[in-house]
Amino acid sequence: MPNIGYLNGRFSPLGEITISPDDRGFLFGDGIYEVVRAYHGVPAFWQDHCARLLRSAKEIQLPFQIQPHDFHQLLLTGLEQSGFSEGKIYIQITRGAAPREHGFPPNVSPTVFLSFREMGAMPVALTKRGAKVITVPDIRWDRCDIKSLNLLPNVLAKQKAQEAKVFEAIFVRDGFVIEGATSNIFLVKDGQLRTPERNHFVLSGVTQQQVIQVAQAHGQQVHFDRIPLEDLYQAEEAFLVGTTIEVLPVVTVDGQTVHNGKPGPVTCALQHYFSELVAQF
Repeated sequence: MPNIGYLNGRFSPLGEITISPDDRGFLFGDGIYEVVRAYHGVPAFWQDHCARLLRSAKEIQLPFQIQPHDFHQLLLTGLEQSGFSEGKIYIQITRGAAPREHGFPPNVSPTVFLSFREMGAMPVALTKRGAKVITVPDIRWDRCDIKSLNLLPNVLAKQKAQEAKVFEAIFVRDGFVIEGATSNIFLVKDGQLRTPERNHFVLSGVTQQQVIQVAQAHGQQVHFDRIPLEDLYQAEEAFLVGTTIEVLPVVTVDGQTVHNGKPGPVTCALQHYFSELVAQF
């Protein structure tokens, strides 16, 4: 089956979709996005993704409103047309197409674009062995809590990770761990499960919140902290979470081995619990 796209009310093969060169997403990065994973044909954690999408729209004054149920039906239709039971849905909403002026254009409808692609599982060897990461300075803007299209610093960080032959780049600001270029991060230190405090420099992750709830349901407290980089180097365990990676152990940071260089018991337990959770879809 071909990858399916949706643009402003119409489904078609993804390769046939064209977007105006005057679209403000293209010209200014003036828009927002979400990535939703489908398990067994069901968009996972849609209410949480939709709530974050609508919050992002409100924060940038983007006049996009849709009922979560109606948007959910749109996703189900796309998945059905694609034939993908395991899918990755990309949602992008921009302020629309208008002559290139910085101020908000009047009387312009938002551009609503979706793509539906097949989602493959992470390599088993990586999920069992664990990933390597590096740290990079956080050069992003001050509203990383908005899931906006302004991702050039993330792109540059991910490129550094690729050049270093590691999986992820972790942003560090003023000596404190923030998040990955495409993921949230947890660590275990002194027996405590910790993740960076929520503020304007951190995107609150949907998978992050699900992992927190799973951990709490199994008796594990989760602490939101300011995490010095040194604590990450000295952690007993570390792992990344995200829509496409689920729960991924980290075994080296900047070439330094995390503990004994193997995924730890808390990480492995959360991998198992999260797999049980998504198996219910």
